[in-house]
Amino acid sequence: MSDKITLSLPVFPKGEVWLAGAGPGDIGLLTLHALNAIEQADVILYDALVNRSCLDYAGPQAILEFSGKRAGLPSSKQYEITARLIACARDRRRVLRLKGGDPFVFGRGGDEALALAQAQIPFRIIPGITAGIAGPAYAGIPVTNRMLNQSVTFISGHDANGQLPKNLDWHALARGAEVLVFYMAIRHIKEIIGLLLAAGRDPEDPVAFISNATTENQRVMTEKLLHAREISEKAVPAPAIVVVGKVINLRSSLAWLAEKRDNKLRKLKAALSQSGPFIF
Repeated sequence: MSDKITLSLPVFPKGEVWLAGAGPGDIGLLTLHALNAIEQADVILYDALVNRSCLDYAGPQAILEFSGKRAGLPSSKQYEITARLIACARDRRRVLRLKGGDPFVFGRGGDEALALAQAQIPFRIIPGITAGIAGPAYAGIPVTNRMLNQSVTFISGHDANGQLPKNLDWHALARGAEVLVFYMAIRHIKEIIGLLLAAGRDPEDPVAFISNATTENQRVMTEKLLHAREISEKAVPAPAIVVVGKVINLRSSLAWLAEKRDNKLRKLKAALSQSGPFIF
């Protein structure tokens, strides 16, 4: 940890499993508790969406094991990951399960914690910053604004089988929350938008597609709900967050990250122009 500050952070006991969120991508959003866990862990099972730079803080004793799950790609089975957590803990190792975002927000952190409890393995939960809040913030979109909305709903775009959830009340979602934030929804986005429109959602509502939230590769596309179905899945690479609601209109004033990139580009063009003619 930094020698500039003194913190009373917990010691990682042997034989425990800590389930930690690594945040949405920007390593600066890693919490102090998560960093403390990374530094002490003997075994780190990390997900596909974890920024690999986080692992640079692991100790020399740490075994790093990729345990990611991505739709449509070869990945570890959930029962294999859970069994590995339990086995390592029973070997008296300090086991860290490092997950993207927050382990309890549309991840399998709850499932893994239940399995640990049933196996009588001591565990700790370390919340992380979830992409559904951080992604919009990095896009200049506050998920709440007291003048525009008093509610926000977070929704998974697929169920445990990868299909569009069948238990959602689309009329309640369309009419009951001013802002909707969808996770893992790109594969079914055309159907989702159709269901929202059919349930009475304002077709003029803006929609924001935020890919690779909080990373250097973050991209943001906006469109009206009525026309959002025309955006192809290929145009919005996963992982992506989809936001629906009038708070998106604030982006024109609050897109701080885009403004920083534009400033850098302007400075680069100015510097290059002093060296001779260039075409941009």
